[in-house]
Amino acid sequence: MQTALNKAVKNRLVRLTQLAGVRQEELRPLCWCGVYIFCVLSAYYVIRPVRDAFGSANGAEDLQWLFSATLIAMLVCNLPFAALSRRLSRQRAITLFYRFFIACLLLFALLISVLNAPGRLWLGRVFFVWVSVFNLYVVSIFWMLIVDIFDSDRGKRLFALMAAGATLGAIAGSLFTITLVKVAGPAGLFLLAAVLLELAVCCVRRLTHLAPQLRHPSRRVDENDGRPLGGGILSGIGHTFRSPYLLNICLYMILFSVTSTFLYFRQAELARHAFSNDGARSTFFASLDLLVNVLTLTVQILATGQLLSRFGTTAVLIILPVLTVVGFLALAWQPSLLALALFSVVRRASNFAIARPTRELLFTVLNREDKYKAKSFIDTAVYRAGDQVGAWSWTAAGMLGSSGPVWLWLAVPLSVFWLLNSLWLGQRQQRLASAPQANAPR
Repeated sequence: MQTALNKAVKNRLVRLTQLAGVRQEELRPLCWCGVYIFCVLSAYYVIRPVRDAFGSANGAEDLQWLFSATLIAMLVCNLPFAALSRRLSRQRAITLFYRFFIACLLLFALLISVLNAPGRLWLGRVFFVWVSVFNLYVVSIFWMLIVDIFDSDRGKRLFALMAAGATLGAIAGSLFTITLVKVAGPAGLFLLAAVLLELAVCCVRRLTHLAPQLRHPSRRVDENDGRPLGGGILSGIGHTFRSPYLLNICLYMILFSVTSTFLYFRQAELARHAFSNDGARSTFFASLDLLVNVLTLTVQILATGQLLSRFGTTAVLIILPVLTVVGFLALAWQPSLLALALFSVVRRASNFAIARPTRELLFTVLNREDKYKAKSFIDTAVYRAGDQVGAWSWTAAGMLGSSGPVWLWLAVPLSVFWLLNSLWLGQRQQRLASAPQANAPR
């Protein structure tokens, strides 16, 4: 009876994967991808509300300095990552980078337990910068590995399912924080995040072992996934500035980041006046995270894969810019905390469920070195450069006497420009994906 039950369950799973467009050789790698990104996102969402509480403790006044420090830290981290990927296999390079973040989490857990109030204030500022670096790197490294293993065709079918694993991890992380923050405190949350990140390292090992069975027939036979990438430490930056395609991806990231920063600063201002302590703010931010991820998971399961298969990269890539135009118009017209929360939830869910998997397809047409080095530079340093533009623009506007709602109006034309950029990128990616013999986009 047990054998018959196991066979029935296995047959049901096979039918479900076939309906989702998953082929037999893709099932095991897909499952490991799901566990991997679940652990990474859960670790981040465990500590994200702590970061947001630190960031909003003094309102928006200190945020521009924290964003500047984040950009500097991001630029510094790009060089050792490029050096590691140049000399080590991708598995060893990724493992070392994740273990560095694990060590930092253990150190934060120790320090926050022993420091007094002034020391915790400065630790909070350092932690805000560190989490902003951690967030981009741990997620970007996941996608670097994924766009190297899966080609564009597989990406259209599978990236949304992988992103669903990310959403489940984010939901779990938010629930962990809501449940444990009053019992375990920040130190306990840091330890939990470290354990989750170590589990992600185990998934990296399994994926690199399974990667050869997914190699596309057109891929060069002598291309060994276990070898270092080689090239120069600055080659990713150089390739980015020589390629119109990569430069337009940079522009996409900057416009997305600038508009996100405008929204984040307005959120910090309103949350500071609405809540009187860090605990209340952490609960508010964690509750928003939970709403975002429930909505994200629903869209990923029901819509994203079908949208990409039916309408293609271009049509799906423009969804988030269109929603951003509409959202900023609504928020500028009605600048309340409720309107901001609604816009934030819808925009973030659209980014995670629709824009992020589609954006990763842009990198599947790159050569292997650029999938790691150029992508790392764009996902981290370029993204945080957009934060800087947004942060200091907001600060300069305040010094000149302009209010937040004024800058929300100015975000509308930026979002329109972002929409045009997305149209160009989607069309270019589709042309490159149909010409796999090209070595690199131009």
